[in-house]
Amino acid sequence: MPDKVMNPQDTPPKPSVDERIDERAERVKQATSQAVSSAKEKVDHAADRVEQGLHHATDKTASAAHRTVDKAAEVGEQGRAAYERTRDRADEFLEQAREYVREKPMQSMAIALGAGWLLGRILRR
Repeated sequence: MPDKVMNPQDTPPKPSVDERIDERAERVKQATSQAVSSAKEKVDHAADRVEQGLHHATDKTASAAHRTVDKAAEVGEQGRAAYERTRDRADEFLEQAREYVREKPMQSMAIALGAGWLLGRILRR
């Protein structure tokens, strides 16, 4: 069999320099688009993780603030209760002193004079 001789018409034409430039430019564009797309995915993933972290931190802070407010209200209530108890005791003591003065006016006067004299001596020094 005779070797087939290639006819110049059978070979595909070589691309021109302009076509090769355009082809390579297109490849660069595709590679750039892929790189940007990958970077966007990574940035979106990182942004999602940051957002989740911030939401978690905000929830913890709000929870701590609620506990603090609750504790402050509890302490305030305990303070009011202690004040009420102290005021009640003072009222009871004052009432007992009034009753003693009514029942024993002369002794009360003597005690008051003695306490006044003693206080005067102490303050004079």
